[in-house]
Amino acid sequence: MSTPATHVWQPSTARTVVLDGFVPVPRGTQPAVPALPIWPLKDPNDVLDYQFDVSAALAGNPGDGISTLSVTIAPDNPGDLTLNSALANGAIAVLWLAAGQSGTVYTVTVTITTFSGRTLARSILLPVYSLSSLPVLPDDLITNTGLILIDQNGNPILITGS
Repeated sequence: MSTPATHVWQPSTARTVVLDGFVPVPRGTQPAVPALPIWPLKDPNDVLDYQFDVSAALAGNPGDGISTLSVTIAPDNPGDLTLNSALANGAIAVLWLAAGQSGTVYTVTVTITTFSGRTLARSILLPVYSLSSLPVLPDDLITNTGLILIDQNGNPILITGS
């Protein structure tokens, strides 16, 4: 007789971006504008949890945490990346993201308000590429819709020049 297992869900640390824009700089120097953070590649078929840790913004303020969060995604066309749900776990925003167009790098902007009234907004890049199928090679013959033409054995038909 089998017994159903009870699981405690915990977000994956494999897809965590940590806010690092609160690093002090020496007096008299200009802070460099940091590059946008980036999450690991996502396949269009994946539905995964992505984390944004804002602990650095709350350092020295015990008890403060994320009160509300708002998420916008660009581009935002039919078939693009979608937000399935968002939740907060202390100083960590957890976003469940799905879909997306292969070959597109999305900008996910997270705006957070804390219990003490702080507000911060950051954009994070999420590249979406088809990881579950073979990439299109330069010599592959493709249709107008982007499908690779194959022969009767499943091999791609190549364009050969003379």
